[in-house]
Amino acid sequence: MDMLVNLYQLPEKRTSDNYTIRRVLPPDIHRVCGIVKETFGEGWASEILPALYRQPSSCYIAEHAGRVVGFACFDATALGYFGPIGLREENRGGGLGGALLVETLYGMREAGYGYGIIGWCDDAADFYRKAVGAKPIDHSMPEDTVYQRLLMFP
Repeated sequence: MDMLVNLYQLPEKRTSDNYTIRRVLPPDIHRVCGIVKETFGEGWASEILPALYRQPSSCYIAEHAGRVVGFACFDATALGYFGPIGLREENRGGGLGGALLVETLYGMREAGYGYGIIGWCDDAADFYRKAVGAKPIDHSMPEDTVYQRLLMFP
């Protein structure tokens, strides 16, 4: 299912001394895409390319000790959509995913959006509900949304 989030009711941005969250700069595009492909697969690496090539980029990364440990995008699969988002396994569970989500949603708001669609988030619906108050969108199964054009659907 897809979910909807009000970008004017976001929690405050969270920071950490151990992590830096920032937009991807053009010189880092191929490096970030390679890390995403290696860590999360070719599908997400392909999906983030439109976000990486926007100016300014609509792809954010989380870094720790000079290493990319996570990423999040908007306007990748479709305009007004958040996602994908990914964190290395060892960096999950400590609040970094929520901080990366909120930072990226603030980027959407700064780009002029009032609401954001979080696409195809079945497994993470509770995370989005708790982190940013996202609500399910009726009749939004992947085969009934923008994702119906993916090669996996007949």
